[in-house]
Amino acid sequence: MLVHPQFNPIALSLGPLQVHWYGLTYMAAFGLFLWLAVLRARRPWFAQAGWTRRDVEDLLFFGVLGVVLGGRLGYALFYKPGYYASHPLEVLMVWRGGMSFHGGLLGVLAAMALYAHRRKRHFLEVTDLIAPCIPIGLACGRLGNFINGELWGRAASPDLPWAMVFPQSGTDFPRHPSQLYQFALEGLLLFVLLWLYARKPHPLGRVSGMFLIGYGVLRFVAEYFREPDSFLGLLALNMSMGQWLCVPMVVAGVLLWTASGRRAR
Repeated sequence: MLVHPQFNPIALSLGPLQVHWYGLTYMAAFGLFLWLAVLRARRPWFAQAGWTRRDVEDLLFFGVLGVVLGGRLGYALFYKPGYYASHPLEVLMVWRGGMSFHGGLLGVLAAMALYAHRRKRHFLEVTDLIAPCIPIGLACGRLGNFINGELWGRAASPDLPWAMVFPQSGTDFPRHPSQLYQFALEGLLLFVLLWLYARKPHPLGRVSGMFLIGYGVLRFVAEYFREPDSFLGLLALNMSMGQWLCVPMVVAGVLLWTASGRRAR
């Protein structure tokens, strides 16, 4: 049985300036996205459509705004609507923690819709470009969660070789290191599958649909090992909020993937 190393969340201190590991993982996520999206833009079918590195850099700017604003608003609406309705100004206090992937996804979709409108590109062309680049950034975020010792897993058998005690949880029993499960599943595995799938051209929207399906299914599975939020617990059908949010995501992905195939006929 292992014990969480209790990393110092501050990676570097320069006088009054403190650089947190979590912030560095976000920087790594955005840097990797830029590199991968530039590679995607060089694919013949994107290059012929006029995509350039400058376009990708602009996309990243819009995407960062979508991630931060959408992630914070999504957390407030999906997880603590009552609290933030009573304390609306605290929605702006991002430094206190509390971000939702599903909210971030909606924020990114809104940002991409704005980008597509301003650049007169099809919305699904934009999302097809960026979809395979997202999972590796999610992997960076899950590493940040593990370093911070947050979002720990459910109780695990002491016989599990990698079962881990998270002192931050206020308990001393072994748990699943669910942050690492999510790092491997919705991060690395989803990245490999999507990157390989998107190596050749597909009907408009199909790569985006595969991302929605892949993330939704893998996150749904990972949630069985992740401790539900204490203020929510398990909801209907013994499913967590994360699982319930994945259901419409998978449905939307299946509908999009099917519709894209019909358009191609």
